[in-house]
Amino acid sequence: MRLGHVCFVLTTFISISRASRVTLGLEGDYGVRLEGEGDKAYIKSTIKLRDYDASVPTYTLAARPTTVFRPRSQAAFESARLRSLRHNQNEKVEWDEVEMLGPDVDDKHTLAQLARMTGNAYAMPGWKNWYDIDPEWNTSFPIGWDPDSPGFRGHVFVSSDSSIAVLSIKGTTINGPTSKLDKYNDNLLFSCCCARVDISWVFKTVCGCYRCGWKCDSGCLSEAVAQDSLFYSVGVNLVNNLTAMYPTADIWLVGHSLGGALASLLGTTFGFPAVAFESPGERLAANRLHLPIPGSDLVSTIPWHAPVTHVYHTADPIPQGACTGPLSPCVQAGYALETRCHLGGSVVFDSVMKLGWRVDIRRHTIKEVVGMLEREGVEWNEHGRQVPPRVIEEGCIDCFKWEFGEFDRLDSASLPESRCK
Repeated sequence: MRLGHVCFVLTTFISISRASRVTLGLEGDYGVRLEGEGDKAYIKSTIKLRDYDASVPTYTLAARPTTVFRPRSQAAFESARLRSLRHNQNEKVEWDEVEMLGPDVDDKHTLAQLARMTGNAYAMPGWKNWYDIDPEWNTSFPIGWDPDSPGFRGHVFVSSDSSIAVLSIKGTTINGPTSKLDKYNDNLLFSCCCARVDISWVFKTVCGCYRCGWKCDSGCLSEAVAQDSLFYSVGVNLVNNLTAMYPTADIWLVGHSLGGALASLLGTTFGFPAVAFESPGERLAANRLHLPIPGSDLVSTIPWHAPVTHVYHTADPIPQGACTGPLSPCVQAGYALETRCHLGGSVVFDSVMKLGWRVDIRRHTIKEVVGMLEREGVEWNEHGRQVPPRVIEEGCIDCFKWEFGEFDRLDSASLPESRCK
C-alpha cells in the first residue's frame, strides 16, 4: 500500500457553546497501512510532526456544537444488535448524551469542502480527479488502496493535534478493481428483496429471500445484510481502530452514494456526525441490520436520533429512489437502487427549478455536487438561504408493494420451495 500524508491545523476561535471555525492547513506527515482484511483488519501508522509554517494558505470549515447519543459500550451495542437479529429478543443498551463539534451543515463553503474531501475518496494525490482542498497540501491518509484489497476505500484527514478526524468513504465505481464488491453492496443494501427487479434477475440475485409474488422473508434479509455486507463490517472495524488511535478526537464521516450510506450507517452505529452526498435511502438497511437507537430497547423503524445529514439535489434520481423500472439506466446496468428513505435529516437542493437541470443519472456524480455547491448567487429558497434547511423525511415508506414477514417459519407444505424461491 502506498504511504500517504495528512495535514491539518486546528484552531477553535470561539467557545463551543457557539459556532466555531476549524482551520485546516499543512502541519504533519502521517504514514498509514491497513493490514489484513475483514474482521482482522487493523491500521498501522507512523506520525512525524514538523513546525507549522504560518505562510501556508489555509481553508476554514464551520463547525458547531452537536449533540449525539453514543453507546456507552460498543461491545454491548453489537451484542444487542445480534441478539435482536438472531433471536428477535431485546437487550438494553446504555447511551451517553455527548456534546461535540460537528460540521455546520448550514454553511455552504463547509459542505463544498466536505464534498471535495468526499470526491478525493475516489482518487489518490496527483490523479486528475483529485480535488484541491488547499494548493499546498494535496495529500491524504489512504485507506484500502492496496491493489490486492479491492473493497472498502477512502481517505482519513486528521488535525495536527488529533482532535478531529474525518473519514471519507468511496462510493460505487462502475469500472475498476472495486466494481464487483461495490455493486454487490449496492444491491444488497438498497434493493427491496435481493435485487429482484424482474424475471431476468432470477439467477442474479444477491440473496435467496424471495418468497412468491411480492413476498420477501425479513429474517432472511437481516441475515444476508449482517453476514454479507462486507463494507459495513470492514467500516465498523476501521472506525474502532480510528477511535483507538485518536481516543479524544471528534470523528466525522463523509461519503458519496454507497460511501454516503456507509458513512450514515457507521455514524449511527458509533454516534458520530455523518454527511452523506447523493446517497440512496439507507433507513431500510439500518433496520435490517437491527441497529439499536437511543430511547428504546427495541429496534425502531424510524431512528430519528441518527446524527446524519443527507445532501442531495432533485436532478439526481438515485437518492429519490426514482432510478427504477426495466428501462431505467440503473436496472439496465444491473443495479437495484430502489430505496429512498434516509436516516437523520436531509438538505435537498432543488437543482431542477433553480438551475434548470433535467433529471438525469449523469447528475449523480460527486463532480456535479461540488460544482453545484460552489456556484455563486443562487438563493435556494424564498428566504434567500445559501443552503436549504435540514428537514426530516416524515411519512417516507420504502418498498410499499412488498410484503415482509417471517415466511420461512410457515409450514413447508404451504410454501413449496420449487415454486417460491
